[in-house]
Order: sequence, then structure tokens, then C-alpha cells
Amino acid sequence: MTLPVPTLDHVVINARDEMDRAQDLYRRLGFSLTERGYHSLGSTNHLAMFGTDYLELIAVPKGATSGRLDLLTFPLGLNGLVFGSEDSAITYGALSKAGVPVEPPVEFTRPVKYTGGQGDARFRTVRMKNGVVPYGRVYYCHHFTRDLVWRDEWRHHANGTVAVQRAVIVEPDPAAGAKLYADMFGPEAVRDIKGGKAVVIGNSRFDIVTEAELKRQVGDAAPNPDGRKAYMAGLTFRTTSRVKAAQALQAGKIPFVQEDHRVVVPAKEAMGAVLEFIE
Repeated sequence: MTLPVPTLDHVVINARDEMDRAQDLYRRLGFSLTERGYHSLGSTNHLAMFGTDYLELIAVPKGATSGRLDLLTFPLGLNGLVFGSEDSAITYGALSKAGVPVEPPVEFTRPVKYTGGQGDARFRTVRMKNGVVPYGRVYYCHHFTRDLVWRDEWRHHANGTVAVQRAVIVEPDPAAGAKLYADMFGPEAVRDIKGGKAVVIGNSRFDIVTEAELKRQVGDAAPNPDGRKAYMAGLTFRTTSRVKAAQALQAGKIPFVQEDHRVVVPAKEAMGAVLEFIE
């Protein structure tokens, strides 16, 4: 079987059981969020939809005793990197044949309300086996009801964001960390960059770098590793205007640093993930 083509579906910020705070914060960061969703698996979410990908805030309800309690085992912050799949059965078969340690597909649903109607969004995911990824969750998502997820009414953001440009992962040995992605997509998807490796994911990329390289790039804006040697550190968003992004952050009273080519929000101001906005 041919290996899956690397495409980005979405990225996930883990809010643990603090969804109200995450919702307020990401709206003040300039994102338009969908109504709160409730997965059949027991988690809740809000989405910020872009052109062909999106940002997901995920959490479990306060006091939950069942459902996605695994979210409570991870710190706040960037926790999920999700690839697109047009057919989860084919994806699972191809990855299994290539020796990539994946679990069989799991299907779930989420009711969706939109202007003029409602429906049930349906998904099937193919996840890495437990323990394969030391820094969070990496998986594929197969959308059966894309019309209930990508709707123009949700794509307009005060900060001008139109796409996820980059995710940053800290690994002590970036070459070793990149091997999983070479197995998933082929070695041609992995490139050398300063301080690590980059995985080309459609129009986006995942940078796997040392902690020293992360600090060189964002300084004190980096997240607190909390003793972790490997972790997901942050996101870069493409915006139609850095000025628009800065104005949205000012309106939301979010501290940020404005430079010639980017606007940076420290991780401590964005639920544990350093955020960049570039044109």
C-alpha cells in the first residue's frame, strides 16, 4: 500500500478541565470559536476554523469521572497534531503494513448547530499506540461530514488567521524524533533545519527542535517544560495582517511582542503554547 499523503487536519490545545477559561482566552486572542461541542467519547470542544485546517480546544467537564479522562494526564497546552485522512481504513492498513504502531480506527460523533440547521458531525480516527509519542497525541482524522465542520460563517477571525503554518515540538534528539514521521510519510517528508528537523505537512510543517533552538527562536515566550524532556511547544498562524493580529490582541488585553516579521504571544498568556502570527 502507498503511504498516506501528509496533510494537516487540525491542531489541539488541551484545556484539561478548564474549558471556560480556554474559551474566554482564545476569544480574547482574536479567534472566533464555534459553540461548545460534546463528543460521544465524553470530551467537550470549541473550534477555530481556517481555510483547510483548524484549531481545537479540548477538555473534559469539571468533575468528570468517565470519558476522556486521559486529557487530565497531560499539561495545559498544545497536545494534539492531527493529520487528514480521506479513508481511515486505507490509512490504517497502509500504516500497519509500513510498521507504524497504530490502533484500529475509532468512530465517534458530535452534534453541531449552525445558522439554519443542525446535524451530527461524524469522525473516525487512527491513533498511535500508547507510549509511541512522548510529547502528546499524534493521529489521523477522517471526516464523514465536512460540511458540518468547515463552514464560512466560522472562518472569520479578528486576528486575521487563515491557516496553521507551523507546529513546534521539542525533542532532545530531533533526528530520532523525526523517524516516526519518515515511517508515516516517507523520508522525503523530513528536511534538515537549524537545530533540528522539519516535517513537511501539505502547506504547513512540524519543526522538531532542541530546547536550545526553541529558546533561540522565542526566548522567554517558550512554555515551561515542567520537567518534560519532550513536549509540544507552540504554533505559528498565518494571518492576513500582522497589524490586525496586534490590534485583536490589544483589544483582548493579551500581552504580546511585535517584531518586524511576526507577533508573538508568550506561552503563559495562551494556555501553555507560545503563539506566533506571521503574514
